[in-house]
Amino acid sequence: MILRGAGTRTPGRRPEQPIRRTRRQSALALAQVPFFSTLSKKQLERLAEDTDVVSFAPGQPVVQEGMLGETMFVVLSGEAKVLKGKRRLGSIRPGEAFGEIAVLDGSPRSATVIAETPLTAIRLFRRTLKRLLEAEPQIALKILDGIVRRIRDLTSALEA
Repeated sequence: MILRGAGTRTPGRRPEQPIRRTRRQSALALAQVPFFSTLSKKQLERLAEDTDVVSFAPGQPVVQEGMLGETMFVVLSGEAKVLKGKRRLGSIRPGEAFGEIAVLDGSPRSATVIAETPLTAIRLFRRTLKRLLEAEPQIALKILDGIVRRIRDLTSALEA
């Protein structure tokens, strides 16, 4: 269920809250994603323009392993579990993101994510990221820096 869109306008209707405020909130949430953390405020707001906020009931799948992925999510509230087959890999909490690989390459999902509590998240589409990269190619280097930083963090965690 979509709660509100950061860049969506319905003719003749006023949004529940100003578009600018929602876009700003989405940009702040996206800034917490490691590979977006080096983007400027303006770049984050451009990325947030076409995001929307979605809600899931407890037990409802957000993404399913093996399905093609075109989106990533940043959790605003609630918790979800991550499953690989029937094995639980972990939990996702507010401020955390998932689906980053799919938003970059559109590949099949590597795990299933299921809401454990009422879950609200920002959804970013691959096409939005691609448009921004085409308009501002220098952003690709910033994202690459963020990806490398994330890989180093994961590698260090595995070695500990």
